[in-house]
Amino acid sequence: MKRSVCRSLAVLFVLFSLPWHLGAADVVLNNAPAHVFFSPGGGATKAIVRQIGEATREVLMQAYLFTSKPVQAALIRARKRGVEVEVILDGYEQKEHKHVTARVLRAGGVNVRLDNRHACAHNKLIIIDRRTVITGSFNFTYAAEDKNAENLLIIASEHLAALYTDNYLKHRKHSRKF
Repeated sequence: MKRSVCRSLAVLFVLFSLPWHLGAADVVLNNAPAHVFFSPGGGATKAIVRQIGEATREVLMQAYLFTSKPVQAALIRARKRGVEVEVILDGYEQKEHKHVTARVLRAGGVNVRLDNRHACAHNKLIIIDRRTVITGSFNFTYAAEDKNAENLLIIASEHLAALYTDNYLKHRKHSRKF
């Protein structure tokens, strides 16, 4: 186990060291297919929207900054298809932005929670059907896609999704419903 974790970390280090202009890349991490995206302009938002569009049961999301209208719309469409969708947002950051994203999502039927326990609830992740994890430095914003140097990793792994889901559920317990 230790060797495979070290090997995975080494692969991730190499992947995230690649120049941003390489755009998207497909790799395999310990037999788990992964897709890597770099911004600006690397297609991360489209990849996120596509993954949410493929959800059949559940989408769990934690976000620090979240203003991306395409991602908001994809979550609301998933909810309207009958997918359970829940989002935990940083409570302080949302307050600064007057809860705009939280209101839009809630109006679309999405279960929204606010995490105020931490100085910064800085997670940036989406768990799709407890099989796929989307994570990286990528905030769910226009700037992350078109202006910032960011990275996004989509990994199809039930084992990794279980670890992220456990952590998500811990944060859900102390987050308040919006």
